[in-house]
Amino acid sequence: MILSLLLPVLLCVWPLEHRDSVKTEIDWPQLLPEDAMPVRNGYDIAVVGDIMMGTTFPEIRLPEHDGAMLFSDCAGILSSADVAAGNLEGVLCDEGESTKKVVEGRSYAFRTPVSYTGRLSEAGFDFLSIANNHSRDFGAEGLASTMAVLDSVGIGYAGLPSCRYAVKRIAGTRFGFCAFGHNSHTLRHTEVSCVENILRELKDSCDILIVSFHGGAEGAGMSHLPYGTETYLGENRGNLRKFARLCIDLGADIVFGHGPHVTRAVELYKDRFIAYSLGNFCTPYGMNISGVNGYAPVIEVKIARDGSFRKGKIHSFIQIPGKGPRHDYENRTARHIAGLTEADIESPGIFITESGDIMRDGDGTF
Repeated sequence: MILSLLLPVLLCVWPLEHRDSVKTEIDWPQLLPEDAMPVRNGYDIAVVGDIMMGTTFPEIRLPEHDGAMLFSDCAGILSSADVAAGNLEGVLCDEGESTKKVVEGRSYAFRTPVSYTGRLSEAGFDFLSIANNHSRDFGAEGLASTMAVLDSVGIGYAGLPSCRYAVKRIAGTRFGFCAFGHNSHTLRHTEVSCVENILRELKDSCDILIVSFHGGAEGAGMSHLPYGTETYLGENRGNLRKFARLCIDLGADIVFGHGPHVTRAVELYKDRFIAYSLGNFCTPYGMNISGVNGYAPVIEVKIARDGSFRKGKIHSFIQIPGKGPRHDYENRTARHIAGLTEADIESPGIFITESGDIMRDGDGTF
């Protein structure tokens, strides 16, 4: 994103049927040759939760001006970070048959127009998870369209057997991204051997490793992070404390989650940052965004060259129906995450101020 105005060159654009163990690797053009670039002391990573910008199924529910203002309040944070990542909740396609039922004119199948791919690129996203229960809302056709249009703008994606991970070289550093979910078509975080294999393989291919996961029970009452395995609608939604820490043990530098549609606690583990759920980020239609369901943080994490945590910031946003994330000038989102962290994490290793600054425990200044 440092050179977000320059067009990335995609190195792996293959038909869907040939992607069985493909990694998407993208080289961003550089103004200086590799050996002439200044040495970086660290990196700035921005992570968010669920993104579903609007849908045309079963009826058209799209924001005004073709979504041009969806990310207007937060694009500066996302685009100025070295890397920005989130979860794409739905597909990017213009047609196709839904795999889900329509009941009383409503459906939890989300089909966002292909043209909205540009909104993600403009906002500054580098990586998106598709390891969720909506990535096959329109079957193989919808998934193929989603992958093709993300390829076309240089956004890496991961989370399915056909796209195990993605690697992008930005400013001379290789950033690796992988994602896990709880559905049968995703790479599951409940399958330990799968997680171990992917992270070990990816760790050898990158300098900084970012892991995304879709898991946990859903709803306004699920803000607190439980111990042990979570179940919802009869599904195993994972032991998320155990999973996130396993990822760090395997070499991950940042782990962030989504899926409960509410925010959850954050912590440091072995000097690496974990966010257990970032909730709904840009879901202006089709989802409940009232109360805590509308809290939409952007968490900015500043890390050293070795991936260790330096400091962070919870940028507070709240969703407005039909509008997307808007500034939360009262910092309710940051204060809510701080309270959850204090309640649910015995030794989080960090302290969160009322304004959202994230400091190591014991640090006197930010």
